[in-house]
Amino acid sequence: MSIKHISAMAIAGLLALGAVAVMAQDAFVPPATPEEAVTMRKALMREDGGLMRTLNGLSGAEAAAAVNTVLTNYTHIPALFPEGSIVGDSEALPAIWENWDAFNAIIETGKTAAGEAIAAAEAGDATAYATALRALGGTCGQCHQQFRS
Repeated sequence: MSIKHISAMAIAGLLALGAVAVMAQDAFVPPATPEEAVTMRKALMREDGGLMRTLNGLSGAEAAAAVNTVLTNYTHIPALFPEGSIVGDSEALPAIWENWDAFNAIIETGKTAAGEAIAAAEAGDATAYATALRALGGTCGQCHQQFRS
């Protein structure tokens, strides 16, 4: 085997290993207790808040990757709000479970906006990207107004 083939196989192996590592990072395990739900959702919201503050300054693949994290987080939100998880320092309001469909509708709107932001970032469309970010940020505010103390 030539050094060229060995190098190509080594690179392919490293890429495969990297893909497995990324997939392992995305492995989501729902909370086992109400306390764990509060801890997990606070961490998720902090991460999303930090990302949302930086997204306007990003473009291209970097922006798409960051928004993809927000999108992934949005998909986990319903699992982080099991009934009975207003414990400890939770700021969730009972309105979440009283209006579960409205809560989920906001999440779905956010997921759609995140998908649009990713597509716009990948296409290099700054105007569409900014519009999608405004819509995504609006879902954060809407949810916090209705469902957070």
